[in-house]
Amino acid sequence: MSNELNTSPASSRANTSIARWYAVQVASSCEKKVKATLEQRSVTLGVNNRIIEIEIPQTPGIKLKKDGSRQTTEEKVFPGYVLVRMILDEDTMMAVKSTPNVINFVGAEDGRGNGRSRGHIKPRPLSRQEVNRIFKRASEKKAVIKLDIEEKDRIIVTSGPFKDFQGEVIEVSGERNKLKALLSIFGRETPVELEFSQINKQN
Repeated sequence: MSNELNTSPASSRANTSIARWYAVQVASSCEKKVKATLEQRSVTLGVNNRIIEIEIPQTPGIKLKKDGSRQTTEEKVFPGYVLVRMILDEDTMMAVKSTPNVINFVGAEDGRGNGRSRGHIKPRPLSRQEVNRIFKRASEKKAVIKLDIEEKDRIIVTSGPFKDFQGEVIEVSGERNKLKALLSIFGRETPVELEFSQINKQN
């Protein structure tokens, strides 16, 4: 996917005719809301010819529900950020920054020598290498497994050397797709680390 796009000179105020990708920080869990709102606002404000694409890089996920069933989901590669491919000018920058739940562009603080403009962020376009890496990661990353389970829940092991053993969860490590459970092995409660994909929750 290219991070550059030649467009017709739709606006004489545009700084450049090249659309670049920018990262925009948004409020937690508001990525989809920001994307939908900005898509609508760009049309309303007449800048949809300069705000070209809005993306939330995602990778497939699997949620293991408490009843043991599996639900296909999508996990965000960079939670709290939305990527926007746009021709940067005053109009498009304000359209993005004034969108509800947008915090700011990712970039460098501008005007360090002038106290009045301190804190103003100058948007920094992502390099072609950064863009390619982000979307490659989204397309290649293996499915993330999320488990609707917590400590003290009862589980049964469905695969591996401890298949059919039952036990109680004592620790959940979501980022590693693993948990620890106390299994009764030879009459003794033994802590065992298991992959999320190896267990089912017992009702």
